Amino acid sequence: MTLGMQWLTMAVMLLSGLGMGTVFDGYRVVTNELKFPRWWIPVLDVIYWMAAALVVFRVLYASNNGEVRAYVFIGLAIGIVIYYFLFSRMVIATVKWLIGAVRKLITFILKCLEILIVKPLLLIYKMVLVILAFGSALTIFIFKIVIQLVRPFWKLFVWMVRPVTRPLGRWLSRFASKWQLAERFSKMGQLIARLWSKWFRR
Repeated sequence: MTLGMQWLTMAVMLLSGLGMGTVFDGYRVVTNELKFPRWWIPVLDVIYWMAAALVVFRVLYASNNGEVRAYVFIGLAIGIVIYYFLFSRMVIATVKWLIGAVRKLITFILKCLEILIVKPLLLIYKMVLVILAFGSALTIFIFKIVIQLVRPFWKLFVWMVRPVTRPLGRWLSRFASKWQLAERFSKMGQLIARLWSKWFRR
């Protein structure tokens, strides 16, 4: 491997160290801001280091066919040190600002949805309830008026058909006494009561 390739590999590893530090700080800030459970932190750490190792190896393979030399680790270490001394605070502040901006944006969107959709729907719902209540009250009022108006005519109709209904009532009473309908209905009611007590009161 030429000296130029070695310097190129070292520079790529330095950039990889910068990227590793950036991703590590970013995910740490996200887990703290979003209040992840503490038992998730070790799991996320393991996932991070596995992903970082795979990415670094892929970059190393692309730069020098995966040859592991001392300058590879030196480049990574220099990149990580440079990141934590020069860029760590800036990255943490940027990630926190982005999280705050996303929260404010979500709050704004939810507020707009509440104003433009939820509140109009609630207003329409309340108006429908008021209209239905008014309509039912008006219907009951009109029904009562109609009953009051029809009541004299109903009394007149009953008085007119009374000569016909009296003989019919006498005939029906003789029919009921002949067939003992009252006793049969009474026995049927007693049977239903016994079955009910037998089946449902155990």
